[in-house]
Amino acid sequence: MKHEVQIPENVQKTAKRELREDKSTREQSLEQFRNWIRKNKDLHNVRDDDTFLLRFLRAKKFSVPMAEQTLLKYLNIRRTFPHMSTELDHLSVTMNDIITNGYIFASPRRDKNGRRVVIINAKGFNPKIYTSSDQAKAHFLTYECLMEDQETQITGITHIGDFSGVMTAHVTNWNPTEFAKVFKWGEQSLPMRHKEIHLVNVPSTLKWLIDFVKNRVSSKIRDRLTIYTTEADLVKTVDAHCLPRELGGEIPMKAMIQMWKAELASKREMILRIDNSKLLSDRGIQGKGSYTPEKASNGTNFVSQIESIAGSFRKLEFD
Repeated sequence: MKHEVQIPENVQKTAKRELREDKSTREQSLEQFRNWIRKNKDLHNVRDDDTFLLRFLRAKKFSVPMAEQTLLKYLNIRRTFPHMSTELDHLSVTMNDIITNGYIFASPRRDKNGRRVVIINAKGFNPKIYTSSDQAKAHFLTYECLMEDQETQITGITHIGDFSGVMTAHVTNWNPTEFAKVFKWGEQSLPMRHKEIHLVNVPSTLKWLIDFVKNRVSSKIRDRLTIYTTEADLVKTVDAHCLPRELGGEIPMKAMIQMWKAELASKREMILRIDNSKLLSDRGIQGKGSYTPEKASNGTNFVSQIESIAGSFRKLEFD
């Protein structure tokens, strides 16, 4: 499906510099990708509009074979964890409550690099009311909405995580095995450019868990993660104008959330329609052995370590 989206000139330059993207590369890659989808008998009713396919091509810098693998993994994570990654409707009672409470939303303002800024606010999620599946679903919904924007596909995303108000239940709410799989698969499967990750108000009792997780992600992601003690430290690095007032910015969080709801509403039908796309078999996924999270690269058992962490946290309460 041909649909030319107007990309600002400065963003086109970013695409050329960082992704090797130009009109010729884009058109040739889209044609190859579509032909592969049409011939692949393991795929059913997959969206083939430019915006959807370009999220995979841009995430893999226009390597068509890598984009094909990422699409298969993306559909596989939706097939494996449908309770987290499908029926992503911001109008459902649970999703509306979680969004209204300010757990996760995107700032209406881009940062100095043109990136969308995702705010994750631990206080906005009550683990005694909502499940880990509800929490994961809020993330999947956020990322699906952002990836419908071609400019964001190019510039990438900045994440801001505010851990003030985090409780033991935020950790123990998760089944360790499921957490391990979703965590490891998500990095490989979601076609996103995670450019910066900033965590603030991280309690000392949680820093060792952060260190553990850092050792299980790619070095690229690890190098982009920064931890701050206070909001004052955060705004020395992150543009204050794209933060909510509660984190040192200008726009009140409630106003940002209302604007985010309007953005979700504008993309609602497109996001829900992705549920029609199906992966009938995972036989085309290469290196499936390394695609499972049970063992980390150092040979230790990832799941058992997550279980150990969860057990330890049951003995802790944050200050």
